[in-house]
Amino acid sequence: MAETARPSESRYGNRPTMKDVAARAGVGLKTVSRVVNSEPGVTPDTERRVQEAIEALGFRRNDSARVLRKGRTASIGLVLEDLADPFYGPLSRAVEEVARAHGALLINGSSAEDPEREQELVLALCARRVDGLIVIPAGDDHRYLEPEMKAGIATVFVDRPAGRVDADMVLSDSFGGARAGVAHLVAHGHHRIGFIGDQPRIHTATERLRGYHAAMTDAGIAVQDAWVSLGPTDPARVRAAAEAMLTGPEPVTALFAGNNRVTVTVVRVLAECPRRIALVGFDDIELADLLGITVISQDAATVGRTAAEHLFRRLDGAAHAPARVELPTRLIPRGSGEIPPA
Repeated sequence: MAETARPSESRYGNRPTMKDVAARAGVGLKTVSRVVNSEPGVTPDTERRVQEAIEALGFRRNDSARVLRKGRTASIGLVLEDLADPFYGPLSRAVEEVARAHGALLINGSSAEDPEREQELVLALCARRVDGLIVIPAGDDHRYLEPEMKAGIATVFVDRPAGRVDADMVLSDSFGGARAGVAHLVAHGHHRIGFIGDQPRIHTATERLRGYHAAMTDAGIAVQDAWVSLGPTDPARVRAAAEAMLTGPEPVTALFAGNNRVTVTVVRVLAECPRRIALVGFDDIELADLLGITVISQDAATVGRTAAEHLFRRLDGAAHAPARVELPTRLIPRGSGEIPPA
């Protein structure tokens, strides 16, 4: 026999208010306000009663009212390219640590390399009145942020420059890192070196390609069109590019991978290759030390920490001209980049 369904009671009730706390503690509303905001003028016995009432009721301070009074939300926004990318894990953690040290909450989201989604996410964070923004840009036109920046939202761009606005930025030396990585391959006897990178509209991809060309020019090596491939970093595209460079009458003897996602796919391709091919990757990857992969390492945590520190200096009133900080990269030889040409 089927049971008659009863109207379900909501498991969510009304949040307790300061009036509820005052009534339970037997004190006035102003006394509760003083205890909640750590203000003087309350006896120890009264403060104890108020704290007991707060704990019994599960009261939490409503920060929205404090925002209206002080004009600050004690929160910042972080817009990343892809939350799943290993590079952004330590970067995000470093930003969070700096924010916490300043008593601020971090809210982050991913643009998925979509300029429209980036703008939508940034403006949504602005609508929630974050005090500042750290943005890894997907687009190349950030004039949509000008009204927000003029209204006082501090903004720092990371990894790639801002487009068509003046703002603080913290970058890694993509050009110099790629140049050093390719020069390292040249120094180990390679002349046919392939470059597989990200999409050409991305600043870091073009800077790393520029570093590749500079190193080849330094060595007096003419680059063939077949040695360069830019595009999406999905495994199918990268695999096809690598296999094309490794076959033919004059295959490359070394590869330079333009970022960590490219490196992972190239490692898989080289595991199936009958010849030993040298490899240098830009960005460190998990287990690279155990796999013996030579990389150009950029310190993601330092990038995030530097950006966050700049942001909070702006929030504290620093009014200097927009700054461009470029952090150095580091070559870490582990074996794959030291393989001589066959």
